[in-house]
Amino acid sequence: MILKDKVILIMGIRNKWSIAYGAAKAASEQGAKLCFTFMGEDNRSKIEELISEFEGAKAYTCDASIDDDIENLFKNIKSDFGKIDGIVHCIAHAFTEELHNDFIETSKEGFAHANDVSAYTLVSIARYARNLEVLNENASLVALTYHGSTKVLPGYNVMGVAKAALECSIRYLADNLGPAGIRVNAISAGPIKTLSSKGIKDFNSILDIVEEKAPLKRNVTKEEVGNAVAFMLSSMSGAITGQVVYADNGYNIMGV
Repeated sequence: MILKDKVILIMGIRNKWSIAYGAAKAASEQGAKLCFTFMGEDNRSKIEELISEFEGAKAYTCDASIDDDIENLFKNIKSDFGKIDGIVHCIAHAFTEELHNDFIETSKEGFAHANDVSAYTLVSIARYARNLEVLNENASLVALTYHGSTKVLPGYNVMGVAKAALECSIRYLADNLGPAGIRVNAISAGPIKTLSSKGIKDFNSILDIVEEKAPLKRNVTKEEVGNAVAFMLSSMSGAITGQVVYADNGYNIMGV
């Protein structure tokens, strides 16, 4: 098992259909001990039931756009688990209207919100984790991104801009944290039916196009993305940092 006895923090789990859950399941199957963050104390019972299958897992409420929440999170994790070996950033949000209107109609507030929640949170999480000395040597940070960061995908709009900012942040964070042996990467997952994807207009048509055009002629699953995340968390990817690794059945290589 490639993550045996490693402690991994999964940030942003919502339900069994989320990529975060796929990452958690893969990490657990590879021997990791898990802890989780979720939004909203009123969701605690639902999240605790969701993660009950992972022995010894704990859930912490955390709004990653609030510095005090991040600081308290890592203090609590350090008290409960000691140092950790990896963080999976599964946090993203944009206002619904920003995804339904043309990109040119993006509001200043909507632009700032999407970039703050979807990109800057990784920066602040990495900073607090380092400054509070929560990360073990050779720890790995993995974020989730999407092909809309590099290509125009109808309906993705400001989230594409936010994911582009996230990917650029990953390269700078990899440089900053590299001397401490800490790696930072992203997995660019193909489209998957999740609660978040419901906000993208005509999402089902994207699934159809990927199935038709991708070299492997199918859509990716959350389990496959989870396996890719587990690999990036493990020492088997020890020489990889600052990268965006695609798990999309090859769709990104196609020109038409």
